[in-house]
Order: sequence, then structure tokens, then C-alpha cells
Amino acid sequence: MLHELSITNVGVIDSTRITLGPGLTVLTGETGAGKTMVLTGLALVTGEKLSTGVVRTGADAAIAEAIVDVPAGSQAAAAFEDAGVLREEDDTVLISRTLAATTQARSRTVVGGRQIPQALLAQHAPHIVTVHGQSDQVRVRSRVVQRDMLDRFAGTSHMEIVQEHAAAWEALVKIREEQQEMAKGAEAERLAVANLKDDLAAIDDVNPEPGEDEKLAGQVRLLENSESVRTGVAQAREVLAGESDTTVVSQLAHIRRTLETVSAHDAELESLVTRVAEAGYALTDISSELARYLDNLEADPERLAELHQRRSDIAQLMRRLGRDLEGVLSFAVEARERVNRHDSWDETMAAHAREEQERALHVEKLSTRIREGRQRAAEEVAQAVNQELRGLAMPDAVFSIAVTPTTAGPSGADHVDMMLASHPGAPLRPVADAASGGELSRIMLALEVSLAQRTVADGHTFVFDEVDAGVGGRAASEVGARLARLAQTQQVVVVTHLAQVAAYADHHIVVHKDTDGRVTTSHVTEVAGEERIQEIARLLSGQEGSEHARAHARELLDNSAI
Repeated sequence: MLHELSITNVGVIDSTRITLGPGLTVLTGETGAGKTMVLTGLALVTGEKLSTGVVRTGADAAIAEAIVDVPAGSQAAAAFEDAGVLREEDDTVLISRTLAATTQARSRTVVGGRQIPQALLAQHAPHIVTVHGQSDQVRVRSRVVQRDMLDRFAGTSHMEIVQEHAAAWEALVKIREEQQEMAKGAEAERLAVANLKDDLAAIDDVNPEPGEDEKLAGQVRLLENSESVRTGVAQAREVLAGESDTTVVSQLAHIRRTLETVSAHDAELESLVTRVAEAGYALTDISSELARYLDNLEADPERLAELHQRRSDIAQLMRRLGRDLEGVLSFAVEARERVNRHDSWDETMAAHAREEQERALHVEKLSTRIREGRQRAAEEVAQAVNQELRGLAMPDAVFSIAVTPTTAGPSGADHVDMMLASHPGAPLRPVADAASGGELSRIMLALEVSLAQRTVADGHTFVFDEVDAGVGGRAASEVGARLARLAQTQQVVVVTHLAQVAAYADHHIVVHKDTDGRVTTSHVTEVAGEERIQEIARLLSGQEGSEHARAHARELLDNSAI
């Protein structure tokens, strides 16, 4: 329940505070007096996004505050507790919205002393206060809105199926998109893999080894320069230990013998003799190795040709792939992995197809359950609404809801059409075509009353903005009576211009407009007794002070007592 609403700097309202109680509260006032601004204040505390234009001219910000019940265990209570909102011991919460006059300044949403995102308040406030404006009468013409209202009436378990269907549908759409992408890319993938296989075949034919290109280059250089190498090595060997008596080895032998002769006279020379001998042995070994090298060094044109061909094959492979040898070997590893994945492509496609069929079957089963739930609910809603319409001066009208199969979508596979035959003999037609403005208002009220009785716990707050638009005479009195009966279990706030509706109120609030010629302000006061009779008389006649209107007002009040 909404206990209190405070509004500051909202449109023509400078500052006001409205205390609300249980039952039916009506809000009246002259056109332009500011009734809409009270609804704007309610829109602020229920989290609606509003433009900065609602801020009173000259003010820095518009402020709206409300004290509301948030019962323990409710969906709103759980969400607010998660956000750190503190409820009072009596389960009430203070909601405060500050809307800055400029987009540069900061707006704030504070609930229970904790600043929260505006979107969080907007998500959960409707579970506390339900506001129905004139736009809802337009919205009810929409099939989507009609379907959503029917689903709400069908109950929590039905809504869970609807939500499960939405998730299943999203998963089905996703896998279908993946399947289409795979099918679309299948041909291109096959062509790409075929090219990879050709490249791998070329790599396998050459079968290069890491670093082989550099190794081959060294071998080619050696073979191409083999004669120069032979001549150089042969000369070096000849100098070391050739046939000449003046080779390095023979000279070292002569030096060793000479030192041996004189070492007999000086023992210190013996170590030098040993070292010269060791040098001779080492040079002799080098000479032997050079000889062996010369024996193995042959000019091999065929081998050189083989090396050139091998280098050519590797170079051609690198040019084909546009990579060096290391890059070619890395490419081979990556390409083999992709080819292996492609080999299971058809299996993957088949698995996706099977999963798509399973998901489609699941969605179809859920759609069938949703349709069955909607059909059951449609009969119950039609019965409840027809009963309400009889009490709203539409005794001959027939209301029904048609649930017809259509192409599947996220919300099921049904069209939901609310139908009306406004008088005997008239065919059932969509309410958007068959109902006048006044009839649509009463249908909307009948639907909301039926939904409230089915889906809302006692004490919920309903706010109706001119739900009696286009209604007059006896029908207006019936609307007032129905709102009063709804207010026996719920808190109902109605903005009205009809005396027949206002007469049923438990609380009557009037919005007055004052101006000093420069600034216009509005004030909100609750009226009772003679003041209330005067306001109802004004609603009846459009004039103040008419005794005839006052007498009619008293009669309305007497007749509206329930």
C-alpha cells in the first residue's frame, strides 16, 4: 500500500504532501490544475524514465518521495534486500527520486536509505504500485499486450513455462544460426582444406628438416670449391711433412737431436727436448689428418647436382607458401590440425542437425503446453470479464479471447486476440475495432479487476488515470461502484473528472490552481463534508455555488454508499 506521496518542484506543483489510506481515493480538479503532475510524481517513485521538462521552471531538480509497503517474502523485498535496502519494522520503505533539471546534473534514486539504479526500481516497483494511464487503453489494442495479460492471468506455473520456452527458443535460434553459418561456409571450407592438402602433399614430397637449407648451402660451397680446397690442404701437408728435407716435421726432428746432444751438458734442456718432441708428434698427427682429408675429398659433380636440386626443391616450397623453412614446418603442423578437424566436419554437421531437431521438438512441446494454458485461461478470463462488464453497464456485450496457432516465436506459437460483440447480433471482432473509447475503458477496467483478483495479493496499490474516459451517465456510476468494490481488498487511486466516480471515494483529494499573474502553482488538499459536496457539484455542473448541483451531489453521495 502507498501511505504517503510528497512532491516538490514537479511542473506546476511547488510542494505538496498527500497522505493516502486504504480503500478508494479519487483525485479531481479543474483541467490544467496539476492532476497530471501528481501522476508524474507517482511515475518518479515507480522508476519511470522522465524528461527534464517535468522539473518546475526555475528549480534545480524535481523530487518525489513515497512511503510504501514492501511485504517480507515478496519479489520486491528480495530484490531490494540484495541491493542493501533497509525496510522499517512495519515493512515500509521510503522511496526517493531526484530528477535534475539538466542532463549535466546528477539524478538519484534512493530506496530505504540506499542509492540504487533507476532500472532496478522500475523493474520491481510495479509489484508494489500498478499505474494504469490512458496510454494503457491504447496498448490493450496490441496483440502482444493482450497475450501478456492472458499469460499473467494463467498463473505462476504457466509463466514459468513461458519463460522456459523463451530460453529454449533462444537456444534453438542460436543453433540454427550456427548450422546456417556452417552450411554457408562448408563449400569454402572444403575448398580451403583441399588447398591445404595439396600444400601438405608438396611438403611431404620434399620432407625438409629443420635447418636443412643452411646445411645444404655449406655443402654446396664446399663442393663448388673442392679443387681450391685440395690444393690448399696439399700444400699445407707438404710443408708439414712432405718429401722435402726442409719440412716442418723434419726440421723439428733436427732441432730435437741437436738439443739432445747438448742436454748432456745441461739438464735444464731436457724439458725443452721433450716439448719439441711433443710438437713434432702433434704436427705429424695433423699431417696424417690432412692426408686422410685429401683422400676423402673428391670432385663429385653428381653429388653437387643432387645438392643443387635439393636446394631448389626447398626454395620452391618456401616460395609456394611465402615462408622461410621454419615457417613452412610450422605451417605444416597447423595445416594438419585443420585438415584433421575438417575430416570430422560432416560428423559435426550431423551432430548439430540432431541437436537442432531435439531443441525444436522441445520448443514444440513447450509451445503446446503454453497454448493449452492460454486456452484454459482464455475461457476463465472471458467469463470473469463478461461478469464484470455486466456490472459496468455493458450487459449485452460478449467478450471472448481467441487463441490461434501461428508461426513459432520466443513467446510461443499463438496469436491472442481479445474479441468483442458489443450488442446482440453483432459479430465478434477484435476489441481494437469493435470497442468505442468508453467501452475500451470499461474493458480495460474489467480486465485489470479480473487480473487483480487472480494474481495480486490484498493491499496492492492500483492507480487509474481517467479509466472513465469516454464514459458517462449510468455507465460512469457502474465504473465508480466497481472501483469501490475493488478497493475493498486493494488500495485504489483514481484520477477522474466524473462526479459519479468521485462519489464512491473513501478519500477525495482536490488539486487547486492559483496564479498571481506571473507564477502558477497548484495545491493538493483532501476535502470532506461540505467541501466535498461542493467539489462534486462542480464536477456535475462545471460551476461553483449551484444549489441544484449541490443537491444532485448529495444524492450521488447517498446513492453511492456501499
